[in-house]
Amino acid sequence: MKRIINQLFKKNIAPAPFLPIDTRIYCIGDIHGRHDLLLTLTEKIKHDAVDFSGQIVMVYLGDFIDRGLCTKEVIDFIIGDEQAGIDYVYLRGNHEQTLLDFLQEDSVGRSWLTYGGQATLASYGVAIAKIPTKREDFLDIQRQLRNNLPDAHYRFLVGTRLSYLMGTYFFVHGGINPRYPLAKQSSEDMLWIRDEFTTFKKPFEKIIVHGHTVTDQAELLTNRIGIDTGAYASGVLTCLVLEADQQRLIQTHLNKL
Repeated sequence: MKRIINQLFKKNIAPAPFLPIDTRIYCIGDIHGRHDLLLTLTEKIKHDAVDFSGQIVMVYLGDFIDRGLCTKEVIDFIIGDEQAGIDYVYLRGNHEQTLLDFLQEDSVGRSWLTYGGQATLASYGVAIAKIPTKREDFLDIQRQLRNNLPDAHYRFLVGTRLSYLMGTYFFVHGGINPRYPLAKQSSEDMLWIRDEFTTFKKPFEKIIVHGHTVTDQAELLTNRIGIDTGAYASGVLTCLVLEADQQRLIQTHLNKL
């Protein structure tokens, strides 16, 4: 199979959707602190999986945190909801990476707070009225977050991975750089890349499943599948279901913020 896929890639032909027999993947897009949507979606997934007797893999595409008000509740739920017999894959998003960077380097704080970090701080009991201007204030915020972040949450965040591969699918938060093979991708691109990846029309080595780039509707294309439907603001949290050569969606449709 690997040789065939490589040959197809060299010939500019997209690999066909494929997963090993008796395997089903549920892949959840960017949650961004919407605990309510996650609860609803996971209940739908459990109902969907009732009659399936094969191997289930749950893949989360990262960006669990920021923007929405319930980061702590989201991570508490994910840690506590693991079911026996299911494989769980937790990918890292650019927002998790920024939080981890801030714990080590206070200078990251200003940019983090401009795109959602303030909500995460509040979720962990670190309330700030506005983005600080002085370094000593960022150092104080850093200290408070270190003290308030549960050990289990820190271990969860540190344990997230950059990518996951199964069948003809490659799962990653942001995407990949079209100029390099999968084996040569940088962490920076896998977390942050956007336009250079999403505008690329030719096949990749695998079908890339990603979040990060918000679209009104999930994008099921031949070379990539994007499932960040802007849950934080739209109320639509998307799960991609993959089995054999099939692709379908499960979604929430709750109130917008």
